[in-house]
Amino acid sequence: MSPPAPPPCGRFAPSPTGPLHAGSLVAALGSWLMARRSGGQWRVRIEDVDRPREVAGAADAQLAMLRACGLDWDGEVVRQSARGALYQSALDQLLADGHAFVCHCSRSALAASGGIHRGRCVATHPRPDPAIRLRVPPDTRIAFDDGLRGRIEQDLWAEVGDFVLRRADGLWAYQLAVVVDDADQGITDVVRGADLLDSTPRQILLQRRLGLPTPRHAHLPLLRDAAGRKLSKSLGAQAPDPADPLPALRAAWQALGQWPFTADNVQAWRVHALERFDPARIPIADPVGASPTGRACQHD
Repeated sequence: MSPPAPPPCGRFAPSPTGPLHAGSLVAALGSWLMARRSGGQWRVRIEDVDRPREVAGAADAQLAMLRACGLDWDGEVVRQSARGALYQSALDQLLADGHAFVCHCSRSALAASGGIHRGRCVATHPRPDPAIRLRVPPDTRIAFDDGLRGRIEQDLWAEVGDFVLRRADGLWAYQLAVVVDDADQGITDVVRGADLLDSTPRQILLQRRLGLPTPRHAHLPLLRDAAGRKLSKSLGAQAPDPADPLPALRAAWQALGQWPFTADNVQAWRVHALERFDPARIPIADPVGASPTGRACQHD
C-alpha cells in the first residue's frame, strides 16, 4: 500500500532586488490562489543568495506588500542566505556520486567555444576560484506536464549543457538552492511566472540526481508593457501601493484571466476571489501589463 500523498503546499519566492512590482504580484496571487483553493499551505521564501544584487530593505517591503494584499502565508519566512549548509550537503552528495565536477572555464573561454559547456572544460589553466557544474550527459531529455501549458520537453545536453551549481565567486546558483529548498519545505506545487519555464527541466534533473521529489508545475503568463517587454524592476515597473492595494489586486486578477467583481476592502476581496477563481481561465498568452489603476503601463 503506497503512502498517502502529502497535502498540497505552494510557495512564493521573490528575490529582494526591489519592491514587489505588478508582475511579481501576478505570480504571488496566482500561486496563493492555487494553493488556498485546494485547502493547501502557502509558504514564502526570500531568495537572497545573490547578495551583491540585494537592495537593502527590499525583502521587508515585499513582505509588507503581501500582508497589505491579504496574501497570508504558513510558517516562518525562509531566507536562502541562512541555508548554506543545506546547499553544501547537496553539493557534496552530487560530487561524491560523480554528478558534479569542478570547472575552471572562464566566461570568455566558454563564449569562445560556443557558450555551452558539454562535458569537457576548455580552460587553458586552473583558476583559483573554479565553479562547480552539474554533469549533463548526451541525450539528456527532460519532459514534464505543465498544469497550464501542457507537455514541455527540453534536450538539456543540446540546449543547456553542464550548468552551474556554485558560482566562481562562491555564491550558490539559483538552480541548486531552489531545488534543495523546495524539497526541504515540502513544496508540492510550484506556480510561478513563465520566465522560469526554461529552468524547470534543469531543476527536475537535479531533483532526480539528488533523489528528491518533483513538484507539480504551472507557469503563469507574464505581464508585458506596450512594447512587448516583460515588466520587471529593471524596466522600472511600477510598485503597487501597500496603502491602497485593491487596484493592484484587481489588475493582477485581470491578468490571470478572471471575471471582474467588486469589493470594498481587501478581506472581502480575498473571500470573493477564492470563491470565484477558475484556473481554467488563466491565459497562456502574456497580457499587456496594467498599472494599479488599470491603465496600460508605459515605460521608457
